[in-house]
Amino acid sequence: MSIATLNEYISQIKDLDHNAMEKARARLDSLAKPPGSLGKLEDIAVKLAGIRGKVVYESGKRCVIIMASDNGVVEEGIASAPQSVTHAQTLNFTKGLTGVAVIAKQFNVDLIVVDVGINAEVNHPLIRNKKIRKSTWNIAKREAMTHDEAVRAILTGIETAVEAVKDGYTLLGAGEMGIGNTTTSSAVLCALTGIPPEQGAGKGAGLKEEAYWHKIEIIRKALKDRKPNLSDLIDVLAKMGGFDIAALAGLFIGGAYTRTPVVIDGFISMTAALAASRLNPLVKEYMFASHASYEQGFAHAARAVGIEPCLNLNMRLGEGSGCPIMFAVIDAACAVIRDMGTFEQGNIDTQYINEVKEGDNFTVRE
Repeated sequence: MSIATLNEYISQIKDLDHNAMEKARARLDSLAKPPGSLGKLEDIAVKLAGIRGKVVYESGKRCVIIMASDNGVVEEGIASAPQSVTHAQTLNFTKGLTGVAVIAKQFNVDLIVVDVGINAEVNHPLIRNKKIRKSTWNIAKREAMTHDEAVRAILTGIETAVEAVKDGYTLLGAGEMGIGNTTTSSAVLCALTGIPPEQGAGKGAGLKEEAYWHKIEIIRKALKDRKPNLSDLIDVLAKMGGFDIAALAGLFIGGAYTRTPVVIDGFISMTAALAASRLNPLVKEYMFASHASYEQGFAHAARAVGIEPCLNLNMRLGEGSGCPIMFAVIDAACAVIRDMGTFEQGNIDTQYINEVKEGDNFTVRE
């Protein structure tokens, strides 16, 4: 795995099919409803048309890809759970016992679980062994990983996406598992956006106040000591990030490379989405954001990516738990553009619609 291979993938990402998007907008405007009245469902349908180059996106198999890895920074006492939980929960994904597993089952969504850096020996038929090594290093003391390891992690994400598409998946979701990864995500976010740690870091899975402020100081120290090169995204990930974040960045790149939509889950995957979009801004065109994470850094990351979540459920679990719910929203958008009747089919005179379209006749002004 080399930087040349990564650059080859990145360089082959193409823009959306704008001709198909125009046709999708025309189709939506012909449906028996006030113009734009289905809001984000219409936006989703148009974007899907641009991704696949067809007016109607036929969604079939879907999966959430969970990148699991440990983080050396947990040595600093910045997590409310012990590191062993990473290994335990990764096994629980395969047993259907976790939040994302239950929600995924409800919506007929598969899970693909990938070990990219769990700090334990993992040998399970339902967990893919793509381990870079056991855990990253502690960012408070040194870089999280080498430059080559960061490239390898990104390529692992890309290749996992490519494999999933070859297996017939048409919708991908970005999930993760790794105790301490809100700290590494916050560090990456602060490096890429310049916001201070007290704005980028939250309390994760439930830190007490003293531990939270210690977490902020650890991030501040890591930024000062590691001095990530802001013009080199891979250097930022290598010095501040985690194998899971880098692999998720690769997952988004792989989605764009294969022209397959990828759903962002919460804070960690939004930070990974930001990293991916810095490698190639076109990657953003293939992303859909599920819910607004309760973690405070999420809003900063979403603004930096330039994408808005569709749902607000006060969720902060991670794991990819918002992705199956968003898949259902995407299905609804596909159903609208595919199955809804037109004005002509409904024998509705469209003269009034032309008057409605003149200016903004929907917003109430005081």
